[in-house]
Amino acid sequence: MGKKLKWWALVASLAATLVLGGLGCGELGKVDQGRVIAFDKDKETVTFINDVKHDAANPDYSGAPVTFALPKDPAERGEDPKAGLRMKLDTKTREIIIYDLPTKSMKHITYTLIDQKENVAKTSPLVEGKKFPMVDKDKKAITVYSGRQKLLVTFSVPEEYFALPDYTWEAGDEVRIYYKEPGKIARFMNITKTDIFKK
Repeated sequence: MGKKLKWWALVASLAATLVLGGLGCGELGKVDQGRVIAFDKDKETVTFINDVKHDAANPDYSGAPVTFALPKDPAERGEDPKAGLRMKLDTKTREIIIYDLPTKSMKHITYTLIDQKENVAKTSPLVEGKKFPMVDKDKKAITVYSGRQKLLVTFSVPEEYFALPDYTWEAGDEVRIYYKEPGKIARFMNITKTDIFKK
């Protein structure tokens, strides 16, 4: 509850700052949040799946994909986002949800657990300095790390899924945007790479 209130307080603060800071008078813009599935550095566009809950502690990335042009002003944009297609890792049901680009829909895949380690911090030697996901097509094993859940999980999926690109199993960066015009971001924040609670 506390984190959710902090999130909405941040949204209100961000919107007020943007308006008072000179991004325009009149009608207040909108704030959106989502997980990045595509980033075009040359065209400076980002595509993400909306978080329908707007709950930083328990997001639900099941909304429709949206594409926006990034701000031209470097001062109004955070770090370039990393794209990934993993939307959810549910260790209770042993299901991984990915965004399937060809069908433009969510795909639910039941996995076979190989190994699972909990309470793994980002600074743990098990993950620090290593690149995830790790896909071993010979052993039919995929290892992913979730910083939010502090989980390091190795699993296997049906054979046909190993033909998918490695970033299928990666969770894209979480981003938050403020916009007043459809398709054009006024301010962009990469919250995966920004500690929004740090003072």
